Amino acid sequence: MASSIPLEDSFTDIIGKAQRGLSISDEALAKVTGLNLQTIHSLKGSALDATSLIKVATALNLDATALMSLAEGSYHPAVIVPPEGLACFNTDFDDMTVNSYLVWDPTTREAAFFDTGADGQPMLDFANAHNLSVKQIFVTHTHMDHILDLDRLVEKTGAKAWACVKEPLEGAESFEPGRAFTIGNLSVETRETSGHAKGGITYVVQGLARALAVVGDSIFAASMGGGVISYADAVRNNREQVLTLPEDTILCPGHGPLTSVGEQKVANPFFPA
Repeated sequence: MASSIPLEDSFTDIIGKAQRGLSISDEALAKVTGLNLQTIHSLKGSALDATSLIKVATALNLDATALMSLAEGSYHPAVIVPPEGLACFNTDFDDMTVNSYLVWDPTTREAAFFDTGADGQPMLDFANAHNLSVKQIFVTHTHMDHILDLDRLVEKTGAKAWACVKEPLEGAESFEPGRAFTIGNLSVETRETSGHAKGGITYVVQGLARALAVVGDSIFAASMGGGVISYADAVRNNREQVLTLPEDTILCPGHGPLTSVGEQKVANPFFPA
């Protein structure tokens, strides 16, 4: 994945996600912070005022320091070089881009796709060029940008597709969170990270030079997926299922650049210490 992929969210996006998740209107936010409504609107329009931002962050249970770093443009995710056995792909979907991943055992050359992105052809081409045998396709959640090319990838590879039982998907076999898989000699642990999606799954891959967690839209560099199903579940599951992993674990998100557990414990505004 190119390091030039921008962050998924701005500081104003994060304020909006927290407000929606907590069901706090602009009027209610103004009241609890003691700020006037015009100040709230100006801040959400990207007019940075440090004092106001700190008050808003506190009211929304966001980490003010991390949010300020985003607002000031001083947060830049550390560049992560994918270890051998991980290739990252970024394709266009409507007015955004979406990530998908190819993971393989360097010894056996057995491989798996994680999500499809809008176009899985680059993954197919990479697998063919590197003599990889794609046996499985793991779905993090069933939002369209992550499964758009699933049928074609199954047809081209003969791989078995897997999706969480909480989000049954035609063409994929369902599994309960907690089920273990293998990719050659690599182990794959499944953790439920619902909240953004009803059946959100994080896949923790062990056996490469660094552990990987393919998180879908559960968490991003300095943000997370909106709590479409449940904001409280999204925050809790990220805390309990993702941020408890070893700090050097590479996080492979559905949007934005690669990051790590250790970095997100400090840099992500949604998870104040």
